[in-house]
Amino acid sequence: MTQTRVWLSSYPAGVPADIDASQYDSLVSLMEESFSKYADRTAYSFMGHNIGYQETDVKSQALAAYFQSLGLEKGDRVAVMMPNVPQYPVAVAAILRAGLVVVNVNPLYTPRELEHQLKDSGAKAIVIIENFALTLQKCIANTQVKHIVMCAMGDMLSLPKGALVNFVVRHVKKMVPDHAILGAVKFKHALARGQQAAFVKPVVHADDIAVLQYTGGTTGVSKGAVLLHRNVIANLLQSEAWNDPVMKRVPAHEQPTSVCALPLYHIFAFTVNMMLGMRTGGKNILIPNPRDLPAVLSELSKHTFHSFPAVNTLFNGLAHHPDFGKVNWSNLKVSVGGGMAVTSAVAALWLEKTGCPICEGYGLSETSPSASCNPTTSAQFTGTIGVPLPSTYMKLLDDDGQEVTELGQAGEIAIKGPQVMAGYWQRPDETARCMTLDGYFKSGDIGIRDALGFFKIVDRKKDMILVSGFNVYPNDVEETVSMCPGVMECAAVGVPDEKTGEAVKLVIVKKDPELTEDKVREYCRANMTGYKQPKVIEFKTELPKTAVGKILRRELRDAPK
Repeated sequence: MTQTRVWLSSYPAGVPADIDASQYDSLVSLMEESFSKYADRTAYSFMGHNIGYQETDVKSQALAAYFQSLGLEKGDRVAVMMPNVPQYPVAVAAILRAGLVVVNVNPLYTPRELEHQLKDSGAKAIVIIENFALTLQKCIANTQVKHIVMCAMGDMLSLPKGALVNFVVRHVKKMVPDHAILGAVKFKHALARGQQAAFVKPVVHADDIAVLQYTGGTTGVSKGAVLLHRNVIANLLQSEAWNDPVMKRVPAHEQPTSVCALPLYHIFAFTVNMMLGMRTGGKNILIPNPRDLPAVLSELSKHTFHSFPAVNTLFNGLAHHPDFGKVNWSNLKVSVGGGMAVTSAVAALWLEKTGCPICEGYGLSETSPSASCNPTTSAQFTGTIGVPLPSTYMKLLDDDGQEVTELGQAGEIAIKGPQVMAGYWQRPDETARCMTLDGYFKSGDIGIRDALGFFKIVDRKKDMILVSGFNVYPNDVEETVSMCPGVMECAAVGVPDEKTGEAVKLVIVKKDPELTEDKVREYCRANMTGYKQPKVIEFKTELPKTAVGKILRRELRDAPK
């Protein structure tokens, strides 16, 4: 029986109930269409330098030919380990055009984490920026990697700027540790060799694997979500349809432009920045280090931009920065929040300062990533993850796998749609554990749904705190405490307690140095029921986060007492 999509009535005018992912037989077809259609447009802006669609086309085909000349065959995996530099999209386009599979790697990985991912994926080659070459050097002998393409930060900048940037990165900022990897080929040399080699265009199908996107390992060992060409195509078309009601307000003479501050190795930016930008002929402003807020704001002050996908911590950090007003935010049409819960305090501040509400969405590596989103025409923050995207079905399951039908009753969010992965790489047992017989992916997130089809996350199963038999959801505590005057950001975790089994521990970063533990406790007493109130309160100068900006509750939970 097909689920009734009650949420369709909440769609903005013009957004279709379904998308047609069959219009492209692969991401290669989509990219090549855009290379031709938008040849004279800028694809990426990086450190004041523009990289065009035509340049991306020429260089990616040369690199694809180079990969083929190494003997790499269709289906072989190639890892990409770089921040947001223009070599990244060139490498991804090259890998896909050669019929190979992209393995996205977090550049901040330790040698142990990198070794696991390279071994698990069976990657035969890697494109890496020299800043992280030492990490690779420490583990490469234990992997199947035989070919290394070594990039430098300034490789795609014009002379003399590129050489100057490389000098500063290496010798002034000392961001490149000494390394020696035998046989590594420089990016520019690989391009030159590829230009001399013959490129044989392979036949790539919608059901071929495009990406192995490794999960963060928050539920155990890091697993590779197998994303087919058709999964990513579906998701970028879903995102395009969803954004269309506001993006069509961009004046005809302005190129649609997105801020790409989220790392491209994360599936959120991979799909909604790079691939969606490719489809729409848009420009992406590449931000290599989003943690350097002055540099981010300095870069954005030079651009007109319309779309800004980010996480709560980045929105929060930027909105509180003294340089925020130096940027022209008036052209911003959509601010998409994802990756973690957006708090109402941050959403209110962002709306006040930019006039553009944060439109919170939801997704996972396993869903390419977007599954639901608030309507982009929303005038205010809803505190929900919105409604399922076109062609997407979502339902809530109880512990027995049965659908929860009562409104407001919590259950595990399960997702079905063309963007859902084919499974976990070489882990049929894990795939079977997370997929239902009728094709839904079980997310591990606990949610509720209202009568209009809007879903709200109450938390991840494993993050739930059990206090004297009562369920306490960290998001609930954090949402409340983030509204307390003087709190910049906070995180709640469960800690063992002799009396109650578990108790709530609250870690706070202050905005106001005058904030005290007594003031926080007084606020909590006034705003939270007894069992939700923190037993332990700590103040820190910063919270541990992933490179994407997600707060690492696990580290706070495991911190020594």
